[in-house]
Amino acid sequence: MGTHIPRKRFGQHFLVDQGVLQQIVDAISPRDGDHLVEIGPGLGALTQPLLARIRHLTAIELDRDVVVRLRQRFGPERLTLHEADALAFDFASLGPAMRLVGNLPYNISTPLLFRFADLATQLVDGHFMLQKEVVDRMVATPGTTDYSRLSVLLQWHFHLETLFDVPPEAFDPPPKVMSAVVRLIPRPADARPDVAEADLRRVLAAAFAQRRKMLRGNLRPLFTPAQLEALDVAPTARAEELTLEDYARLARALPKA
Repeated sequence: MGTHIPRKRFGQHFLVDQGVLQQIVDAISPRDGDHLVEIGPGLGALTQPLLARIRHLTAIELDRDVVVRLRQRFGPERLTLHEADALAFDFASLGPAMRLVGNLPYNISTPLLFRFADLATQLVDGHFMLQKEVVDRMVATPGTTDYSRLSVLLQWHFHLETLFDVPPEAFDPPPKVMSAVVRLIPRPADARPDVAEADLRRVLAAAFAQRRKMLRGNLRPLFTPAQLEALDVAPTARAEELTLEDYARLARALPKA
């Protein structure tokens, strides 16, 4: 078969640096029997060293040309391959105790991360390569410009850790941005603020709707300034100043429909 041409519409940038690939595999530290699920295996650059350590891997890949290549390279006893869009795929169907890994397509990384939040109870962990600016948002702390709705929601679900940066020249074709590898480990329910996720998402969507506005404006549909003060939240604060605990407190105080 000829050379595969990366497709822009799939956001394809194939990782080719063997040293970086080994760093990722070492970080994942796969063991036989792990329920490992790779998202977007592409040409198998990460699949190959993973399968050197474990007997079987599940993967989700959208690009039909790549699927054909992977099936020719790895037999079904080694690789269970689902030809599907990761955004639409039913990960819950794969069962519990998943270890998710992947070089996530830049153009769908944020919506994918929100999907993984929904899967947190089924996961052991996740190791992903993403644009560094997305990883910076994931791990951001209150009071910083990177702190966002994504930061708060993911930090409610997971312990997050940036492992290392990956330069553009590690890819073919090189992206225009730095990348980074991040680890996600689900937080046990008793180790995070007790709040309904739907309520937390509702408060976050309102609070971060217009970052430059004060919370008394953004949260006006949900709380009066007096109610915010009663909840120990300054009406003149902005969304990036509140902690996860602050948001959980607001979410618990939402009027029940």
